[in-house]
Amino acid sequence: QTTLAHIIANSSKKNGTRFVTLSATSAKTNDVRDVISQAQNEKRLFKRKTILFIDEIHRFNKSQQDTFLPHVECGTVTLIGATTENPSFQVNAALLSRCRVIVLEKLSVEAMEAILMRAVRSLGVQVLGQGDQHGSSATGSSSESSEFPVYIEEKALNTLAYLCDGDARTGLNGLQLAIQARLAVGKTTPLSITEGGSADGILITEEHVKEGLQRSHILYDRAGEEHYNCISALHKSMRGSDENASLYWLARMLEGGEDPLYVARRLVRFASEDIGLADPLALTQAVAAYQGCHFIGMPECEVILAQCVVYFARAPKSIEVYRAYSNVKECLRMHTGPLPPVPLHLRNAPTRLMKNLGYGKGYKYNPMYKEPVEQDYLPEELKGTDFFKERKT
Repeated sequence: QTTLAHIIANSSKKNGTRFVTLSATSAKTNDVRDVISQAQNEKRLFKRKTILFIDEIHRFNKSQQDTFLPHVECGTVTLIGATTENPSFQVNAALLSRCRVIVLEKLSVEAMEAILMRAVRSLGVQVLGQGDQHGSSATGSSSESSEFPVYIEEKALNTLAYLCDGDARTGLNGLQLAIQARLAVGKTTPLSITEGGSADGILITEEHVKEGLQRSHILYDRAGEEHYNCISALHKSMRGSDENASLYWLARMLEGGEDPLYVARRLVRFASEDIGLADPLALTQAVAAYQGCHFIGMPECEVILAQCVVYFARAPKSIEVYRAYSNVKECLRMHTGPLPPVPLHLRNAPTRLMKNLGYGKGYKYNPMYKEPVEQDYLPEELKGTDFFKERKT
């Protein structure tokens, strides 16, 4: 995002347009007002336009974002905001409606390979092919950092391109860590890099790259959109009885650093919302999983959540209770006028006055009867209502 901003800045300077950069992590409201004041003067005196780039715009609160509205509306500044969060959640709706949202997707594996190849060439590191026979010629020299030439396997670059999950910064950092670690060790390896010849050099393999990354870079943000995307995918996978997908999305969340108790709470909800009376033991499983996670924490509790998730994926599903309760809520919302009173025979009568008023009069105590008791429990206005039947919309 910042790179694109610099490209726009270079282009705008050629056209005589001012380009001002602010970071929401350090800038204050007064800084924004100063920039807007300068932009107004430039526009009035010199007919010069101003592009205002705000990095991490989601760090501004709602009231701070409101300061942009009138100036964006009248064209004092052209606002460009960069954010790693979902703008639907983090940017004012009024400001968002005046902007065009451009989504930047993560880089493809091919693009990552090209970036990494450019990086190793600039470092003077030679790439060894699958047969380890020929090293591709590299510009520059690695002698500045080591007395021995540095080589990296082509397979190692390919693996790094996959593991960094489309994040160029992560890929370059992983490459740097792997090279620095091998240079620090200083251990050379005999290599056959020319036909009929060999030489000693420092070799970086696929294992060294994996050590540099420690693990696959998992794209996950506990407080951002990916948090909601993954829990939605987990919920829908369990609802669709796909146990493999359910385990995958669970692992994506846990390995990305999600709070296991958050997942456990969502499973408690799922047990009643989607499984319900089709398997009443599901709720017991969910509560037990939550308690287990609370007792032992990560990483030991991951198998507890995995067991619960697979149980839910395999369990029969029923939304009978969920739908019935939704119908009751709709009934309450749609009711006009005062809500009907509780029938007198259903009321408790702890005092003599209440008894004299008829509270509890005529109530039939069910355990005293061998046969089913005919008795109304709903208000008169709702007599005969069945909330478990599908309501017409």
